[in-house]
Amino acid sequence: MKVGRVLVTEEQIATRLAEMGQSITEDYEGKDLLLVAVLKGAFMVMADLVRHIRLPIDIDFMAVSSYGEATHTSGVVRILKDLDREIAGRHVLIVEDIIDSGLTLEYLRRNLEVREPASLEIATLLLKSGLQRVPIAVKYIGFEIPPDFVIGYGLDLVGKMRNLPYVAVMEE
Repeated sequence: MKVGRVLVTEEQIATRLAEMGQSITEDYEGKDLLLVAVLKGAFMVMADLVRHIRLPIDIDFMAVSSYGEATHTSGVVRILKDLDREIAGRHVLIVEDIIDSGLTLEYLRRNLEVREPASLEIATLLLKSGLQRVPIAVKYIGFEIPPDFVIGYGLDLVGKMRNLPYVAVMEE
């Protein structure tokens, strides 16, 4: 396998995250906002996104798995690391790197919803077109991409390639 064509450049990512950060700033003005990054992939999105949010925010992390060593979701979700903070009464924004089937995110959303946040929304850098197996309401979307397997900017192939500054298709 090798890196194929670049789908989203480093410059496009930076511009879009700045726009998303501005929208989040406007939407959550005066609210107690907690951003929750889904590890490991969303760590780069979270780091760059929070630099564009002009509010006092709090951050936390969750780690979930539905892929294992595969390139397609298994549909079986495991929480590997839960939140360190209580979210009851807080405005929570889940930050994702990519949404494909939506099964993992729907599981995570239901898990957090029972903890009674004031609001629960989703921001993702990438949304794969046409792959959602469950309806997912995503408030902030960076880019819609084709249903290819992609790497870079936090996205990996068996733990590697996360450090690419852009998003590219993985070729066979």
